[in-house]
Amino acid sequence: MGYTASEARYEEMLYNRCGRSGLKLPAISLGLWHNFGGVTTLENARNMITRSFDLGITHFDLANNYGPPAGSAEETFGKILSQDLKAYRDELIISSKAGYYMWPGPYGEWGSRKNLISSMDQSLKRLNVDYVDIFYSHRFDPETPLDETMMALDHIVRSGKALYIGISNYTAEQTSEAIAILRKLGTPLLIHQPSYSMLNRWVENGLQDVLEDNGVGSIAFTPLAQGLLTNKYLNGIPEDSRAASTSVFLNENNITPEALRKVRALNQLAAARGQSLAQLALAWVLREGRVTSALIGASRVSQIEDNIAALKNLKFSQEELDRIETILKTENES
Repeated sequence: MGYTASEARYEEMLYNRCGRSGLKLPAISLGLWHNFGGVTTLENARNMITRSFDLGITHFDLANNYGPPAGSAEETFGKILSQDLKAYRDELIISSKAGYYMWPGPYGEWGSRKNLISSMDQSLKRLNVDYVDIFYSHRFDPETPLDETMMALDHIVRSGKALYIGISNYTAEQTSEAIAILRKLGTPLLIHQPSYSMLNRWVENGLQDVLEDNGVGSIAFTPLAQGLLTNKYLNGIPEDSRAASTSVFLNENNITPEALRKVRALNQLAAARGQSLAQLALAWVLREGRVTSALIGASRVSQIEDNIAALKNLKFSQEELDRIETILKTENES
């Protein structure tokens, strides 16, 4: 049976303007980083993507190296788009990125014009689309002039392969320089995608100010700290968890007694608000309006449903905010 989107898909989702652009993004977006490639079935991926759309998620975030294996997430999304979402293409924001390793030799990663344009063409083929809505430089390249990287992104937009430009993992200083270059080229920077969570607040040391001052949007990845800000690790490390594997992003070394003390205290606060820990963490990231969208990952539909429910309570009292700051700063929270 073919897919037909829910007629109520726009009734509950919150949409935020992305910087000073004309584009709005859902407050919760779906990232296809880990669980939409060869590690899951096409049917599970389809269920997660279509359910997300039914709940108002219009933004689906990819990159050329997402999988695993690299490229497989774009291929999976391309199949689902062709089979189920083709009629809704103009309702979707599809983003992709380039900059991390994809193929052998000197042109298979980083930020050269050669890499970015070649990667863009490869992504379009895997996704089976004529254009993406947002195309990102996935990381700053210290060996390529930033002018070259930004001119390549400008060319990609002017050639009709992307509608908007984004950058990811750039510092505040690098972002300021990128904004200035793109402004001169006439293709403004739409959005920055940094890591940001209660446990990872580096963006507050200048980057958020740069984005706000220049009218650039922000979409936070890993707002749940790779699962640490969920109920998954409250009682230790499950054998089937990412931390129990060889993940370079979250492993046993990250889940210290101090981190667990903080997480358990935050979980108590979440319960008092009538939220899960994940819902609290997402609401906190979105709390000041400086983050346009929080980017979630998922391995099953129920996680998406739980995360979207965070939007039912985005308000914090000053007492709650103060309590969170105390928890996050205390070295020995009991």
